[in-house]
Amino acid sequence: MSGLGWILRSLGRHRLRAGLSIAGVAISAALLLDMVMLSGGIERSFAELVLARGYQIRLTPKGTLPFDTEATITGAGALVKAIRQEPAIADAGAVFLASVYGRAGDSLVTLFGYGIEPEAQALYTLEAGRDLSPNDTVGVLLSRAAARLLGTGIGDSVSLASRLDPQVATATAGRTLAVRGMVHWVYDYRNQPSVGTTLSVMQGLANQRADDRASLLMVRVVEDSAVAGVVARLRTKFPRLEVSSVADLVRQFNRRLVYFRQLSYILSSMSLVVTVLLVTTLLTIRVNERLGEIATLRAIGIGRGTIVRGVVLEGAILTLIGSVLGIALGLATARYLDSILTSFPGLPAAFSFFVPRRDSLTTAGLVLLLTGSLAALYPAWLAARAPIAATLRAEAT
Repeated sequence: MSGLGWILRSLGRHRLRAGLSIAGVAISAALLLDMVMLSGGIERSFAELVLARGYQIRLTPKGTLPFDTEATITGAGALVKAIRQEPAIADAGAVFLASVYGRAGDSLVTLFGYGIEPEAQALYTLEAGRDLSPNDTVGVLLSRAAARLLGTGIGDSVSLASRLDPQVATATAGRTLAVRGMVHWVYDYRNQPSVGTTLSVMQGLANQRADDRASLLMVRVVEDSAVAGVVARLRTKFPRLEVSSVADLVRQFNRRLVYFRQLSYILSSMSLVVTVLLVTTLLTIRVNERLGEIATLRAIGIGRGTIVRGVVLEGAILTLIGSVLGIALGLATARYLDSILTSFPGLPAAFSFFVPRRDSLTTAGLVLLLTGSLAALYPAWLAARAPIAATLRAEAT
């Protein structure tokens, strides 16, 4: 008996049934792959987002996380200077976040404002124009969305203010700044209109310059292996601040989104159960239909082991074909679902829920292949224990 040829001929006898089973396995494979990508993708995507510019440590007001609240740190300049004295630290910078208003024609539009130290920033990448210099007090950087909203471009001037006068609904005294460049802000959500100036300018717009306030401090360590030690020393040196490494932030993030991981485990388990039921049911039906053929093969000397291997191989082939189709379906589905989930307000545009990785594809494929092979064990056992003489007599009548 040519094992593979016998299996393929067997599958070809009932093409519709085999096709429906393969389609079912493909759907289960797609679901499993999506859930594997979801369970590990959120964590990996968040870690890559936080490390987008290589700064491994964040300092925030005690009890808060970056971008979580409007709480601020006073005396940011002195703190940054003290942090930079740490030998293992390559750089550090302060960031101040505020809502500002920009003038677009006769109207005012709301913008998200970043106050940064250009020589030590981890919030944007320059796309066009030029960057701010450390002492630039008349320059501003715009996101593409902000430039469209303000109707301005590189070299133009924009008027910014931090708050409205509730009596006349007009902006209080602000600043007129020159657009230096267009940038991509790493943490912006989709189409967020954002502007950035040097830290002192943004503090002045928000009337916070006197206290030298910052929303968070960002620290880049020379060697990744030294991050844990630096975090411990900073916590001792600055007990009134919350000091978090990327690993700490990822753990906090995972605790907040633990339901996504639980959902992925539940749906992954369901997809495996569906695969087992499909493969077991199909192969059991096929074994019962071919009992006469199996008994004949046994009668001419084919061993039980060969019959069992043939049925298990048939299950593996069904699962393999379904898995290949399912991976393609799963990748397409994940892309569509990711576009929906990442469109929620407040999520950075660079964040992803489903992250396709080679290990995700390999894990999903191996788990499905193993599941399909194990699902074939019961039909294989039925085929191996079929009584030869009784089966042949039944077939003859």
